[in-house]
Amino acid sequence: MPASLNLKSEYACFGGTVGFYSHLSSSCNGEMKFAVYQPPQAKLEPVPILYFLSGLTCTEENFMAKAGAQRLAAEYGLMLVVPDTSPRNTGIPGEDEDWDFGTGAGFYIDATEEPWKAHYRMYSYVVDELPALIVKHFPGLPERQGIFGHSMGGHGALICALKNRARYLSVSALAPIAAPMRCPWGQKAFTKYLGSDKESWRAYDASELALTAQYNRPILIDQGIADAFLVQQQLLPEVFEQACAKAGQPLTLRMHSGYDHSYYFIATFVEDHIRHHAAALC
Repeated sequence: MPASLNLKSEYACFGGTVGFYSHLSSSCNGEMKFAVYQPPQAKLEPVPILYFLSGLTCTEENFMAKAGAQRLAAEYGLMLVVPDTSPRNTGIPGEDEDWDFGTGAGFYIDATEEPWKAHYRMYSYVVDELPALIVKHFPGLPERQGIFGHSMGGHGALICALKNRARYLSVSALAPIAAPMRCPWGQKAFTKYLGSDKESWRAYDASELALTAQYNRPILIDQGIADAFLVQQQLLPEVFEQACAKAGQPLTLRMHSGYDHSYYFIATFVEDHIRHHAAALC
């Protein structure tokens, strides 16, 4: 393993390997961690890359351990890449005080406000730095990339794709924070990371971006009706649906009775999402 990448642990899985890595990030000005599933096909040739962005409080481990996606990735020959959800141990006062802000809650944006802007640059990390690292050290195809995510990570996946149509050939989300400018989670994070000028927030709001992005590739979203955060008006999928309808953006929004916000929900529908991405990437 190259000196610039530190292999923490590795496990055989469905004929491939799950590896956990750390490295020094220039975007986040400190150590960052990520996980990679290399399918068995990657032993013979480069394969498409599918990024998964996790939700609040999660790390690079949750999806790999709980979602059950590796069997499907092995079937289709997809490399799965899962970054951590924020920088950690930066020394910023108060970064560990709230579960929905700071550590574990980078919101996949580039902070512009002090003291966060020196480290909390998750958008640049996910879109630019991490993909360059993956292509350098793993047998991935940079021209065949997709992205999906859950909750805060669903928000991240949507904005990354909508802002980079040529880079991401597929996108989907599970219970995403679909209109962060209009919900308490987003308003709290955006105020502290981006400042009080709400015009600057629009660049990181999927419902705003959908109006003008002209992504035009099909988007899949699954949402549980029994999700407590849906009831609390944190997710607002209907706002994103309305924006897509207005812009003519292809969207399949599926509402599922009885399902909540947990990994039980993710594990139930992850197969549909892998197939959605495989159709575009493979």
